[in-house]
Amino acid sequence: MYNTHMKILLLEDDEILNELIESFLHKNGYEVVSTFDGEEAESELYKSKFDLLLLDVNVPNISGFELLKNLRKNDINTPAIFLTSLNETEDLKEGFLSGCDDYIKKPFEFEELNLRIDNIKRLYKIDSSHIEYISKDISYNFDTIALHVKGTVHHLSKKEREILEYFLKNKDRIISIEEIGNNIWSYEDIPTDSTIRTYIKNLRKLLEDEIITTIKGVGYRFN
Repeated sequence: MYNTHMKILLLEDDEILNELIESFLHKNGYEVVSTFDGEEAESELYKSKFDLLLLDVNVPNISGFELLKNLRKNDINTPAIFLTSLNETEDLKEGFLSGCDDYIKKPFEFEELNLRIDNIKRLYKIDSSHIEYISKDISYNFDTIALHVKGTVHHLSKKEREILEYFLKNKDRIISIEEIGNNIWSYEDIPTDSTIRTYIKNLRKLLEDEIITTIKGVGYRFN
C-alpha cells in the first residue's frame, strides 16, 4: 500500500462503483481500504486508524448511518462523507444527525468527490504535504521537490522539475513540445525542441517505461 499522508476507508457494496472509486482515490495518491458491508467496515475501523470515511448507506449487515452512529458513540470522530442514492431531506437530516461531515448524492462526478475531500482536508488540516503517486514505486513530493523512485531520492534540475510538475497537472492529455515551451519558459527565451526533448529524456530515465509516451508528430502523454 502507498505510504500516503491520508488513509481512507471506503464502504460501498456495489463492486463496480467500489472499484472505480478506489482507482480514482489511488490515482490521487490516497491509501484506500475497501469494504463491502457494514460489519467488515466496522472490523477495519477497530483494527486501524483512518483519516477519512467514505460510507455508502444501504449496505449489508450494518447500514452506513448505524455504523457512524456507533463510531460517534465510541468517540471515534474521524471525518465522514456519506455517498448515497437516498436524497430525501429526511435522509439528509439523518445523515448529519448520525455525525457525518458531508453528504454526496449519487450519481456524482469524481471531481465533486475530490472537492469534498479537499474541503475535509482543509477543515481538519489533513495531509498538509502534497505527494503525488506516479506508480506503486514512484512518487513526487511537491513540497521537497524530490522524486522518489524505489526508495531512492532524486533531486531534479529546475526545468526537469517544472516539466514533471506540468505533466502531473495534465495527466492523460497529449501535450505538444510547443505547449511545454510556452508554459515552462513563459517569460524566458524558449529553447530549441531538441533541448526540451533532452529534459524529457532525462525524466524518462528515472521513470518506469511507458509513463511518458511519445505520440508521433504530436507530442507526449503522461500516463
